[in-house]
Amino acid sequence: MKTTSTVIATVTMLLASLTTAIASGAAANHVDTSLTFNSGILVLAFAGFLALVVVAQLVPALISLYGMIKNASEEAKSKEAASSIPEK
Repeated sequence: MKTTSTVIATVTMLLASLTTAIASGAAANHVDTSLTFNSGILVLAFAGFLALVVVAQLVPALISLYGMIKNASEEAKSKEAASSIPEK
């Protein structure tokens, strides 16, 4: 029973991977990429603006992450120093 299910799973995965290869082979003759790059300056400006927004949000996030890591390491050092002091 285990052998049968293994064979069925293998054949299913093989056929699933072949369908994308077959589909991409037929569509390669009809794809026209000149439409993608013929958009104009406004589309490029919009994409640049979106990239600028992402970078503007990334900078404060990285600064905040640096602060959190720095605080965590300082707390770990202070906790280590407090535990190494013998109590009387």
